[in-house]
Amino acid sequence: MERTIDRSVRLFSEAKEVLPGGVNSPVRSFRAVGGQPLFIQRGKGPRLWDVDGNEYIDYVLSWGPLLAGHAHPVVVRAVQEAAERGTSFGAPTEAETELARLIREAIPSVDMVRLVNSGTEATMSAIRLARAATGRSKVIKFVGCYHGHHDALLVRAGSGALTLGVPDSPGVPQEIVAHTLTAPYNSLEAVERLFRLYPEEIACIIVEPVVGNMGLVLPENGYLQGLRQLSQRHGALLIFDEVMTGFRVAYGGAQALYGIKPDLTTLGKVIGGGLPVGAYGGRRDLMEKVAPAGPMYQAGTLSGNPLATAAGIAMLRLAAAPGVYEDLEAKTRRLALGLKEMADRLGVPLQTSSVGGMFGFFFNERPVKDFDGATASNTRRYAAFFTECLDHGVYFAPSQFEAGFMSMAHREADIDRTLEVAEDALRAARYAR
Repeated sequence: MERTIDRSVRLFSEAKEVLPGGVNSPVRSFRAVGGQPLFIQRGKGPRLWDVDGNEYIDYVLSWGPLLAGHAHPVVVRAVQEAAERGTSFGAPTEAETELARLIREAIPSVDMVRLVNSGTEATMSAIRLARAATGRSKVIKFVGCYHGHHDALLVRAGSGALTLGVPDSPGVPQEIVAHTLTAPYNSLEAVERLFRLYPEEIACIIVEPVVGNMGLVLPENGYLQGLRQLSQRHGALLIFDEVMTGFRVAYGGAQALYGIKPDLTTLGKVIGGGLPVGAYGGRRDLMEKVAPAGPMYQAGTLSGNPLATAAGIAMLRLAAAPGVYEDLEAKTRRLALGLKEMADRLGVPLQTSSVGGMFGFFFNERPVKDFDGATASNTRRYAAFFTECLDHGVYFAPSQFEAGFMSMAHREADIDRTLEVAEDALRAARYAR
């Protein structure tokens, strides 16, 4: 039966009257792939249903946090029980300490944690802390890495900014970004040059250890180790932005997977179990500079709120079960390799990769290692592939420049069906120019 989206069309028209572009986050608009954005009614396990009753196998998973799939009963029950006790107090609760303790036990570099409300808040606060600790002002970020929409880092960013072709945003004063330095991802030489140009001025390096915001791009051998060595040599802090990779690529995040100990780590996504939450943490001597223990001010009325902490605790306990990440990695690799083998057989240039529960693919002749490689990909082919998959019940990210996600709830039959649909979608992509 042909998919109909009449109600989504009507709701989008109504939304555009009261929401900028009809959405509350740009990539949801489908601008990068064309067509009509879906209005979702519900999700369960690895599946979504839109308001017109269409069913989809979901590889977006709310952009990563739903490690256990939609509406996992353990997470739902934890949120319900918390809500019955009260939704917000603006005062300490035991759950905040429990979630922080779980994070500390999982992530090798984290001695203390401050909970916030989003990944953007986490990265903004971590950079403020790095500047406070070092007495320096400049920050190195990498082209195509996205660290939230705060002014200082909305420079050559990935994610939605890249999708819409506006990696620099109006409304960001030049003097605010004057201290933001950029380098190509996977280039240690570029970072070394910046340290030579600005000795004694660079407070920190902030990096997505595995990039998920220009599509999935993996670090080359020795790259993360090189960043660690350069930051230590020059007296700068190393911040791993693990908002996406934390508890996604391994229980201890990318730093556990690659054996690196950054000075500070930012988290989000999974630690909220589907509710808004973020965190930053690191060495005790650094974190004790945060108010009220120290002079660096940062606050938030809803930070560590009861609903988010309840969902996060439930999610992390589920993730800690034996075999979770081995299963995630095997399913994710099978999907990525299946797409690659199929594309090669059909003569469609496609690069795929995976790590833990994350995957990505580019319609590109060559492997992608940085922003320039990502943006050389054929977005028209991606749009054709995406649309064909969506029409047959498989929901990938509505942008070439976003990672995909696997959940504990996906089954082998879901991957079988996805690859079946993808074969026709790759044929459609082959003729897109």
